[in-house]
Amino acid sequence: MSSFLRPAVPGPHDPTPTAGAPAPVMATATATATATATATATLGRIPAQYRPISSHLAIAPPVSVVIPAMNEAKNLPHVFGTLPEWIHEVVLVDGNSTDDTVDVARELWPGVTVVRQAGKGKGDALISGFAACTGDIIVMVDADGSADGQEIVSYVSALVGGADFAKGSRFANGGGTDDMTPIRKLGNRVLCGIVNAKFGARYTDLCYGYNAFWRHCLDSITLDCTGFEIETLMNIRVVKAGLRVQEVPSHEYLRIHGMSNLRAVRDGLRVLKVILKEKGVRRAARRVPAIGLNSPRGEVA
Repeated sequence: MSSFLRPAVPGPHDPTPTAGAPAPVMATATATATATATATATLGRIPAQYRPISSHLAIAPPVSVVIPAMNEAKNLPHVFGTLPEWIHEVVLVDGNSTDDTVDVARELWPGVTVVRQAGKGKGDALISGFAACTGDIIVMVDADGSADGQEIVSYVSALVGGADFAKGSRFANGGGTDDMTPIRKLGNRVLCGIVNAKFGARYTDLCYGYNAFWRHCLDSITLDCTGFEIETLMNIRVVKAGLRVQEVPSHEYLRIHGMSNLRAVRDGLRVLKVILKEKGVRRAARRVPAIGLNSPRGEVA
């Protein structure tokens, strides 16, 4: 049974890493004071191995941000503009865009890693992006402008505070959404209730793509779907794998430009199909990945 941590506030203790996983390192003003007397006054005095994130938090693990995008050139200035400067890398997965998505990304973030998606669908794009990441922490961010990159600090805080998987929630205290219709809210609530009942989870949100996790989590779950339902699949499989999950309140904003490919009924049925299928999948069967992280999923440009 997985442990479920709430709320998204880092504790004063260092997390216990999963076997074989890189040990997370957290340094707060208090924790650092016990390690070195010169690191407590200001961020400028924190040892070089730590990257300052806020006035109370500095980390050592590198953070990778994965952004799947197709024809999102107009939205990228806003998306990249909200990303914190301290992140290790940005991995943009281009879904064969016909606009200037790739050129705009490279102009906004010169060191961006661009992965040319070989397949189709958001799930396929994320799998390709995860395989290209070099950071210990991976953050999933949509390219439509609905996610605020400044919230990444909350996700990272949850992870260095002890969680394996930091799950964004629009319905946890402090969260919200400007983009969900009543029918989508109802569908999300019903599907979330089914997952909680079937798998022993305590989620307040299910179909949300703003999440973060330690890279070692990918060794415990199999990602083998190509569509929007990948977010639900991840949420289910981290629970089934016994990983520590912490919800992070998040606010979803309206898409800035363009039209969403999301279809409430169609994608809701795909999510339901995943839920029903997962109830019959044994853990032993899941631990052999259908698609290995080192398998070529897309071309790095």
